[in-house]
Formats: sequence, C-alpha cells, structure tokens
Amino acid sequence: MAFPRGKVIAVMGGSGSGKTTILRLIGGQLRPSQGEVKVDGQDVHALDTADLYRFRRKLGMLFQNGALFTDMSVFDNVAFPLRENTELSEAMIRDLVLLKLNAVGLRNAALLRPSEISGGMARRVALARAIALDPALILYDEPFAGLDPIAMGVTANLIRKLNDALGSTSVLVSHDVHESFAIADYVYFLSRGMIVAQGTPEDLRMSADPYVKQFVNAESDGPVPFHYPGRALADDLGLRGPQ
Repeated sequence: MAFPRGKVIAVMGGSGSGKTTILRLIGGQLRPSQGEVKVDGQDVHALDTADLYRFRRKLGMLFQNGALFTDMSVFDNVAFPLRENTELSEAMIRDLVLLKLNAVGLRNAALLRPSEISGGMARRVALARAIALDPALILYDEPFAGLDPIAMGVTANLIRKLNDALGSTSVLVSHDVHESFAIADYVYFLSRGMIVAQGTPEDLRMSADPYVKQFVNAESDGPVPFHYPGRALADDLGLRGPQ
C-alpha cells in the first residue's frame, strides 16, 4: 500500500478485515510479522523508543470515539498536544488553538466541556486536536461513525479541506462508501487481511469485482457471508432426518 503526500487515501472493508490494524502498524503500536512500514523514508519498526515518540509527533490521530478528555474544556483538549510537545508560550498556544477551532467552526465553543456539546461537535474538536501540530500524516479511524447525515458531510468536507490546506497525507479508515468516495483520491479494499481491490473511487464504482460490488451496493449476498460459518440451523434444531 502506498500513501502519497498530499492525498486522501481511504482504507475500506468489512469489520475484522484489518483496517484499524493498518493504522496501528503505521503508528508503531504493532509490529509486522513480515515486510516493512516506512513513513517519509523511516522504517517505523526499526526506531528505538525515543525516536518512535519523536516520529509520532509528526502524526495526527482522530480516534473512532473522539477520545476527548472529559474533564477538560474544548480549548484545553486542543491545547494538550501543543503543551505536551512544544515549548511555546501560553499566548502563542492560545492563538493556535483558536485558529484550529475556527477551522472546524467551534471557536466560540472553546470554554465548553465535551459533555456540553453534541457528538458531531465533539468529533470536530477531536479533529482540531489531531491537526494541532500541523502533522504531515493524519490517521482517521472511522471518522463518520455515529454521526447524523449533516455532521457526516461537514466532517468529510473538513477532512478534505484540512488535508489540502496543510499539505498533509490522510489515511481514512471507514465503512461509509458515500462520504469516503466523495473525498478520497484512492481507495484500498481489504478482506481477511488482504487487499482485494484498489483504485480511484470512480474505478471502484464501475468495478465488476464481486466483493467491491457487494460492499459498494450494500448487498447481503456475495463473497462476504451474512452468517458466521459453521453448522446449519437445521442441524442445531435437529430438523434433519437420518442420513
């Protein structure tokens, strides 16, 4: 898999296909059993602990549930990575945080706590925190999960606009075909830990591949079974006659 600079790359597939594992490999949380994971020429898994932490400062991460600190204000959540990883003055941090919150439309919610804002707004706060250090690489783990259609569209547009404004590379893990295809430059489809299809969104919309067609069109019948493999229901209920 390749993630070119300045592009939004979607990694899609069913539950358990290996999508989040890709993000953990990139961030150095997991070690590959074979092969290499390189970011900007660095082999992530050859780094010692100190270098790995330095490398991670170049990453932004939007967690699936937002992962905001509930006892901190919106402002302090976004300020957290700046305070932890830089020696900037509080005056400079204040200006940077307000700029990031303004970029996601929440500057005037700076003093609120996560419990006082909606789920969609909390996801935007988490996005502002993910870009606080102007990272070269931003990882998104299911950024559209649990959002209403309006919040979903707003979040998708923000991901695209922020990526272009920062000149970053974005790796987007998602189940949502419509929003992901609307903003992605390239898409990888995974199944059972393997790449089963790849291409531009337009390529994949026109694909005759059975897996891609099933996923894109949300069909119940296809290569991905609805039922977990095992014994037939008739066997479990004792409805089959003697063999």
